[in-house]
Amino acid sequence: MTRHTDDDGDAGESNEATESSDGGYERPTPGVPEPGRDEQPSVFVPDEGEVAETDATAGDRAATDGGVESASAGADSTELDPDAYDPVDVFPGGDLDLREGADSCYKCTSCDTSCPVAEVDDEFPGPKFQGPEQWRLKRKDDHDIDESITSCSNCMRCDDACPSGVPLSQMHNEARGQFVERQMEKLSVEYIRNRVLANYRTSASLASMFPRTASFAMNFGPARWAMEKVMGIPKERDFPEFATETFREWWKARGGAQVENPDKRVAYFHGCYSNYNTPEVGKALVSVYEHFGYEVMVPPQKCSGTPMFANGMLKDARRHAETNVENLVEAIADGADVIASCTSCSLSLRQEYPELFDLHGIDDVAEHTFEALEYLRIHEDLEEALDEAGGLDDERAFAYHAPCHARNQGLSRQAVETFRDVDGVKMEDVGDSCSGISGTYGWKEEKYEKSMEIGAEMFEHMEDAEGEVGMTECPTCAMQMEHGTGYEIEHPLQLLEDALGA
Repeated sequence: MTRHTDDDGDAGESNEATESSDGGYERPTPGVPEPGRDEQPSVFVPDEGEVAETDATAGDRAATDGGVESASAGADSTELDPDAYDPVDVFPGGDLDLREGADSCYKCTSCDTSCPVAEVDDEFPGPKFQGPEQWRLKRKDDHDIDESITSCSNCMRCDDACPSGVPLSQMHNEARGQFVERQMEKLSVEYIRNRVLANYRTSASLASMFPRTASFAMNFGPARWAMEKVMGIPKERDFPEFATETFREWWKARGGAQVENPDKRVAYFHGCYSNYNTPEVGKALVSVYEHFGYEVMVPPQKCSGTPMFANGMLKDARRHAETNVENLVEAIADGADVIASCTSCSLSLRQEYPELFDLHGIDDVAEHTFEALEYLRIHEDLEEALDEAGGLDDERAFAYHAPCHARNQGLSRQAVETFRDVDGVKMEDVGDSCSGISGTYGWKEEKYEKSMEIGAEMFEHMEDAEGEVGMTECPTCAMQMEHGTGYEIEHPLQLLEDALGA
């Protein structure tokens, strides 16, 4: 075995095999290996024509392997010199750039586990795919939106579940709108059916001209069978009856507001259902608010757009939003806050409008919008008022369901907390499950069974509750509750009116 001497004079062992005197080879003796590439001192290699540095100056200049100067000049700071590199825009921004939101997703799948549709539909990929993953895919011009986006019910529970604040429902709304606009066949039965469901205000306004006839005709057996075969609307669903007098007709007949108070004004956004189907909810709201000395305004308005968002009809939703924002901004300028008796309407004005539309005054509308019971809990001492009223004469028990769109606004417990100490009222929360109908989702023949499967847990809890009267703030949840149990359904404002004796 041979020996070698390092440059500094120290003796070391060579790892190379050497020839022995008899012609054989000796195995190398273990020892310290030669310095590898990663252990070699960094050497700055000058560009062609550049004068090489001396050993004295080379030590002050940092380099990376391969002789390329470090962009940070060897400093410990991680801040890079912008002139040292060229940024690459991987996902070009568009009209609605959600790159930051998509990057906030770290794939914890909280949204998927909270999705009621994914729980019953094995083919639905879930909110994570429909949100950040699909958003990244559709940045590419040649990528189509996946058709599964039409199976999203727009319950928006994924927004509430996400720990990172990813704007999932905003991504879903944008993707659904692009799918319907660019990929859905406009003469297909599905598109026509969805367009009719999304524009419920139009059909309801026509039906309200002949409410009794319309209510009978739309629930007539052969007509229901034909609607399922031709339009894909399930025959199992019962159409809600149309009021013989709409809320706006009642409001005009009574002469408008009965209280004038410029210091306490609210603009009531009644929505379509309280106007055409359940005006008793709007009447209860007016009664309660006037009881507390509020001047109630009822500005001109159209649909909030909630069913249009759910069906990807964003152009329709924008047309309605333009009218709503214009009139609500005017009411706000007169000193009013906006209140809604439907939690889907209040969520639409508060969240979906500013997320999807760029309209003058839209942020003011979002900032000044409240759900009706929520507003009273903020500005009035309801507990004291209910104590002074003395409660109900006859004891009544209610099975309360918090709509998904109430949960997204932090209002899931407001009705239970308001009435739990009122004499004569027993209020049971039937759990946090989704009702399953999700607006128009459960009104589609291909989604009906899934909507009932989603709602099964709520039905079971309602039937186990002491009362046989349901309660919720959402009109379509009320439809599903009644459909699945046969119970009568009330709005919290109706109970509040009774408890206050308003």
